[in-house]
Amino acid sequence: MRVLVVEDHNQLADSVARVLRREGMAVDVVYDGEGALERASVVDYDVVVLDRDLPGVHGDEVCGALVAAPVHTRVLMLTASGTIADRVEGLSLGADDYLPKPFAYAELVARVRALARRARPAVPPVLVHGDLVLDPAQRHAGRAGEPLALTPKEFAVLEYLMAAEGRVVSAEELLERVWDEAADPFTTTVKATINRLRSKLGAPPVIDTVPRGGYRI
Repeated sequence: MRVLVVEDHNQLADSVARVLRREGMAVDVVYDGEGALERASVVDYDVVVLDRDLPGVHGDEVCGALVAAPVHTRVLMLTASGTIADRVEGLSLGADDYLPKPFAYAELVARVRALARRARPAVPPVLVHGDLVLDPAQRHAGRAGEPLALTPKEFAVLEYLMAAEGRVVSAEELLERVWDEAADPFTTTVKATINRLRSKLGAPPVIDTVPRGGYRI
């Protein structure tokens, strides 16, 4: 999934991004509302983790713009004020969820995952293709009963291809959905990851290359 973290406290923003990336998410980070609006205008994010109390362009204004946009983005609003009145106000602005600071990272990850499931068409909680099984929640993948030792990016690519249910996925789409702004923005990155993934998946092969199209399972 693709996530945008908007938080003016740089250390907290970077810390949240590291945690989400460890969970296999592609994460971009901006530190103000203006940057958030710019990024959201060019990238279709699954979830935006949004600090409400932003200087300059306030988080409320950013939230309103995200809600009004014709995309599937879900908004998780963060704030240092955790009163019931503040939560109600935040949700009334169109935010999908509300998390007061300080928060536990485990809860943040769970809420982001829950919102991402609502942002896209529903997929089974456990993905299965023949003897290949992938459990996104448990971060487990296996084939023929044997666990697969996948890197976070290999896991994310396999998850995306399995969730596509036979649809051809282009290298450009994989770059947009699985990688983030910190990645090498070239389709050769996708090809190299696919090759490593094929090697780990073994025989018979399950990932097909569609000429001038992309990849599918």
